[in-house]
Amino acid sequence: MTAPANGELLEERLTHSIIGAFFEVHKTLGYGFRERIYVLALERELRARGYDVARDVGVMVYYRDEPLARQMLDLVVDDKVVVEVKATGHLHPTGTAQLFSYLCGTHLEVGLLLHFGRVPRFHRIVFENRLKHSRL
Repeated sequence: MTAPANGELLEERLTHSIIGAFFEVHKTLGYGFRERIYVLALERELRARGYDVARDVGVMVYYRDEPLARQMLDLVVDDKVVVEVKATGHLHPTGTAQLFSYLCGTHLEVGLLLHFGRVPRFHRIVFENRLKHSRL
């Protein structure tokens, strides 16, 4: 999938809505809960907005075309966007690398890292399938 010809970002409307749900959950719950609480609340908020949400999605990682191990994705929305949730005081830089690895190992091209810190922050990552060299 390539970027739309009209200049929109890949999955722009969907990611915009997910980010809106993220801010709504943060506004409602505030700061200080465990990641699992935010994942469950975000899942509920997204379902209320009409989205298909898969939680704790297992994805196989391959090494030289052999299955190696499963990694778990927090959420996948409409089978289009991976959502990784963090709830720490400070967001460690490995969070974006973790999300990028999820995109590398799946057919999904767009990911959101949602940080439920004192100040809510998000990162949007794109890795188009046409650029992937790994087994999908």
